[in-house]
Amino acid sequence: MKIAIDAMGGDHAPEQIVLGINRAVQDFSDTEFLLFGDEEKIKRYLSTDKNVQIIHTTEKIEATDEPVKAIRRKKNASMVMMAQAVKNKEADACISAGNTGALMAAGLFIVGRIKGIDRPALAPTLPTLDGKGFVMLDLGANADAKAEHLLQYAIMGNIYAEKVRGIKSPKVALLNIGSEENKGNDLTKKTFELLKSTDLNFIGNIESRDLLDGHADVVVTDGFTGNVVLKSIEGTASAVFSMLKSVLTGSLKNKLAASLIMSDLKGLKSMMDYTEYGGACLFGLDAPVIKAHGSSNANAIYHAIRQTREMVKHQISETIKNAVDEERS
Repeated sequence: MKIAIDAMGGDHAPEQIVLGINRAVQDFSDTEFLLFGDEEKIKRYLSTDKNVQIIHTTEKIEATDEPVKAIRRKKNASMVMMAQAVKNKEADACISAGNTGALMAAGLFIVGRIKGIDRPALAPTLPTLDGKGFVMLDLGANADAKAEHLLQYAIMGNIYAEKVRGIKSPKVALLNIGSEENKGNDLTKKTFELLKSTDLNFIGNIESRDLLDGHADVVVTDGFTGNVVLKSIEGTASAVFSMLKSVLTGSLKNKLAASLIMSDLKGLKSMMDYTEYGGACLFGLDAPVIKAHGSSNANAIYHAIRQTREMVKHQISETIKNAVDEERS
């Protein structure tokens, strides 16, 4: 198995990217890594050259670049060359923590879309209170969507939850403003009817306040709504931990109390840590394309690699293609 990685993408590249790869090389001896980026900078942090190949380039796509223009003009950028390696069958999948829009453009225009998938979807696994997590899509690949697109999201999310996350008969839900069948706008009402007519384990509507309770394994929505929900969850979690820190360090008494429950607090933070789940998958492409969080540390990169290996091993792209072909026939 070969995985291509954009070593220059993300807030902490290449250091944290390479440190994550060092750990992955030790744990996944059956995997080869193609690292695209500045060879001199990569080698500063690389602890082994076993199963690692560096493809040197000093050009990279910046966070401020316009996605489509950058993909077309920066042919030697680490992200573009990474995607091209997948297109050329030199790698089975790719990972980047760089510019999200540019990675989506690289996925669409270079890796290519599965025939029959109208629009790919961005799908991370988000944390739940019981620690199991759930797949949510679309979280920003497409701001607008039709009911037919959300149906495809549900099918792709269901395949991923079943094959990669090992969940038998995943519970699929539709994000809505109420749990009742007749709630929502035209999009959610039409989507509800489509999902109800499938063989999926569709459990109906779910409200955003119930997302983290673990009621569903797969949640579908349009990209605009999904992106707003994702950033709301991230912002709320960050604010809560900041408030806790402020309270627990506000006085000597509180500091003493905090020292007694420190391990419990670390466990709580771990439950809400996105890095344990890997990156966001771009479903609907000819090969797995994984978007790691822009602020990914070595742990996040390691888990993105672990996740990508599972996708390749279970032939997720091929399974989605077969499912779409069956639906169309």
